Amino acid sequence: MAMAVAQHMVSSSGSSINKHLDAAGKYVRYTAEQIEALERVYAECPKPSSLRRQQLIRECPILSNIEPKQIKVWFQNRRCREKQRKESSRLQTVNRKLSAMNKLLMEENDRLQKQVSQLVCENGYMKQQLHTASATDASCDSVVTTPQHSLRDANNPAGLLSIAEETLAEFLSKATGTVVDWVQMPGMKPGPDSVGIFAISQSCSGVAARACGLVSLEPTKIAEILKDRPSWFRECRNLEVFTMFPAGNGGTIELVYTQMFAPTTLAPARDFWTLRYTTTLENGSLVVCERSLSGSGAGPSAVAAAQFVRAEMLPSGYLIRPSDGGGSIIHIVDHLNFEAWSVPEVLRPLYESSKVIAQKMTITALRYVKQIAQETSGEVVYSMGRQPALLRTFSQRLSRGFNDAINGFNDDGWSILNCDGTDDVIIAINSSKTLSSASNPTNALSFVGGVLCAKASMLLQNVSPAVLVRFLREHRSEWADFNVDAYTAASLKAGTYAYPGMRPTRFTGSQIIMPLGHTIEHAEILEVIRLEGHSLVQEDAFVSRDIHLLQVCSGIDENAVGACSELVFAPIDEMFPDNAPLVPSGFRIIPLESKSCDTQDSLTTNRTLDLTSSLEVGAATNNASGDVLSCQNTRSVLTIAFQFPFDGTLQDNVATMAQQYVRSVISSVQRVAMAISPSALSPAVGPKLTPGSPEALTLAHWICESYSYHIGAELLRCESLGGDSILKNLWQHQDAILCCSLKSLPVFIFANQGGLDMLETTLVSLQDITLDKIFDEAGRKALCSDFAKLMQQGYAYFPAGICMSTMGRHISYEQAVAWKVLEADESTVHCLAFCFVNWSFV
Repeated sequence: MAMAVAQHMVSSSGSSINKHLDAAGKYVRYTAEQIEALERVYAECPKPSSLRRQQLIRECPILSNIEPKQIKVWFQNRRCREKQRKESSRLQTVNRKLSAMNKLLMEENDRLQKQVSQLVCENGYMKQQLHTASATDASCDSVVTTPQHSLRDANNPAGLLSIAEETLAEFLSKATGTVVDWVQMPGMKPGPDSVGIFAISQSCSGVAARACGLVSLEPTKIAEILKDRPSWFRECRNLEVFTMFPAGNGGTIELVYTQMFAPTTLAPARDFWTLRYTTTLENGSLVVCERSLSGSGAGPSAVAAAQFVRAEMLPSGYLIRPSDGGGSIIHIVDHLNFEAWSVPEVLRPLYESSKVIAQKMTITALRYVKQIAQETSGEVVYSMGRQPALLRTFSQRLSRGFNDAINGFNDDGWSILNCDGTDDVIIAINSSKTLSSASNPTNALSFVGGVLCAKASMLLQNVSPAVLVRFLREHRSEWADFNVDAYTAASLKAGTYAYPGMRPTRFTGSQIIMPLGHTIEHAEILEVIRLEGHSLVQEDAFVSRDIHLLQVCSGIDENAVGACSELVFAPIDEMFPDNAPLVPSGFRIIPLESKSCDTQDSLTTNRTLDLTSSLEVGAATNNASGDVLSCQNTRSVLTIAFQFPFDGTLQDNVATMAQQYVRSVISSVQRVAMAISPSALSPAVGPKLTPGSPEALTLAHWICESYSYHIGAELLRCESLGGDSILKNLWQHQDAILCCSLKSLPVFIFANQGGLDMLETTLVSLQDITLDKIFDEAGRKALCSDFAKLMQQGYAYFPAGICMSTMGRHISYEQAVAWKVLEADESTVHCLAFCFVNWSFV
């Protein structure tokens, strides 16, 4: 019905837009030339001003017989038609999604009904056997078992074809059948705007996950994308096809060797030796299924796989069906046995949880295909004129370089320089390291000495990975030494190995984040970071000392489902060439969750971050405290890896510097982790504000009472505010309210939700921001000129102006009011409060 109305409105608008009133008041059709002229202007400016419309009539004689008002009406109708066309297209897209989703849900319902019928039959059979003396245990086997295949099968095409057909049958039984007891993935609700429907295994050997969704690509294109696992699965180091030969029905059989990176320095990497079968079913569906081949000596030589643990892939793959409304419906199944015995017990949840494999592989695969589909259709537009494929390449290179540094494989040229134990920093060097892009290997940058990597892993208690990575991203000055950043950046320039700290440079401590692009659902963000530096030498005054970093960030949304949270960066030249060499460093935080948690929705509700849980009152406070308790005793593993190019003659010096630097970073991260842990934020455990500050409720009273005392008006415009409600109303006030200390360099100590949103920060990070940092030069001058007045009379008004968030974005405001916040005795000044009225991002 909605679509029919929309189409009728479009047709009605289309018939009226091509008519106008003549001098006699009669409707006259626009000529083709007139419409063409108007369309040209519309393409440039859909909403021209009155002056522009008059100029259009003067420049186009063919429009001289049309009144300016009628020109205005034509543009209004044209914009309306465009809006209706887009809405109609959107409704059609939503309708197709709903139809496909309905089909998937009906299939899932059929599968569950079959599963129920099967369980009922098995239950009845078991009852019958209990009453039959001749019953045998062998008759109860109803589970599909995975036969073991010897190496001779790999040399026998007929034997391989038999394995392939068996793999196909077992895969289909997992993708659409009842052989695995699937349960809905916690936190992933199906709907028209969701990526897909996700499930994990409740009880089966190994770990298994399943996904199905609608993608607007052809089946062959999807199969091509998914088979290229290194392009979308960041933990896949290498995939090599050893043998390929045709099978029946136009299919192919391949023998594939796959290597996977270890996610942390505390675990060995995995590899797989598998058979991959690609075929087309009778109903036109395309299938790519895969399973491990076993047997002594199977796969590549033992020397090539010396640093890997051979893992097992049980029948897995992709079922891709053409959709009636266009595009394809994909079913993905990942079923693996990671041999968890080979890692320390504390890390085994990473290898025993079906939820983890769903987050790492299954969801990632479907998201990547949908991302390609959106880019192909032109739905995604990136900044700086970069092509989406190029940005994906940069993200891939950053992640691959970081994984390479963490794993340090011998066949890549890495060797351990020293290792003082798992709790200390490991130093590895790569003297043969060559940095180049795959697109232009001739532009390789070979270092005289090579690349040195300092890396370490540690366990974190009761810390949200998303919150910690978000803090590390937004507040680099809290943990980074910009002189070390400058050293790494300068080392990337050919022939430059001098330590830049020897050149007098002052860094402001601020960073400007320039977004480049992001994947769907903002799961991964690619951006350029500019660290501002100024030369202290007169002759270098006009030489830029800024540092530019290319950075990829993922897992910073607490409510999103992700395998880990990462912040990986590498220095780049400010010109940002497409083939720029990259030496990535960064952080990876992986939550450790036991297999028993797979069937529980462990995702917490949308908890307000940092200290704001203490500002919720009434029922909200109970939710926040319960949320804190749910976060207790949670663990995650943090892996840090920093790479430094070096000259061969400076190897020992760089190694010492790198080890000390990474230890200082670890110390800073531990300090931040303690500050943002739920135990520090809980009202029952820690202070609600910074040490020495009053309780939040008391401060709220002081802010409002002082405003009334100085200004002579009520801040909250509410007659009867009492108890906790004054804090709640202050927190939810529409304007940005901030408090700063009375120091020589005022530092913010409190902000309401509007203030945090305006500064794009958190209450924990707020204490690192000084008052002068949020104003531009004109704002600082206005503040200085009126500061004496503020201190003398207790309040001051500031005119409309511009300030700046911690992310470098400009903010406009209509007016700012500042006043002294007096304590209860009305004589002691506790802090200064600022209220920014009607602020918005420019």
